[in-house]
Amino acid sequence: MSEILSKSAARNIFYGGSAFFFVVFAALVAQSHYYAKTTSTDEAALTAEVVHGKRIWEKHACINCHTILGEGAYFAPELGNVFVRYGGDKDPQAARDALKAWMKSQPSGVQGRRQMPQFNLDEKELDDLNAFFEWVSKIKTNNWPPNKAG
Repeated sequence: MSEILSKSAARNIFYGGSAFFFVVFAALVAQSHYYAKTTSTDEAALTAEVVHGKRIWEKHACINCHTILGEGAYFAPELGNVFVRYGGDKDPQAARDALKAWMKSQPSGVQGRRQMPQFNLDEKELDDLNAFFEWVSKIKTNNWPPNKAG
């Protein structure tokens, strides 16, 4: 084997391959930052209410039980599409009202079911959390999650 590949040839292959893949990596980074014209989120719709709703999501550690766009725990339903599941694509106000009623009624007390704790959110917090869920539901996710049931 030593007669086929010398130390200097192996070193040249290593450095040459490393340089090649570094150039490819840099080109892909540049392409994704400078030439990609699409974005997955609507920054224009990112209101103060949406930001406050995200803070409520973080403050109460909702991700410890729920997933959002596949990130989080799998104890409770996916919430990336909860606004659409409640009919927000057809009647946004009815979906907001239904989600608020659901969050206010927790824990449901149904035996044998997982129970969501009562966080005692006020009306403004519920509205902002709904705004966050509505904003998340409009993110282009390439049909994720595949199961719309949550």
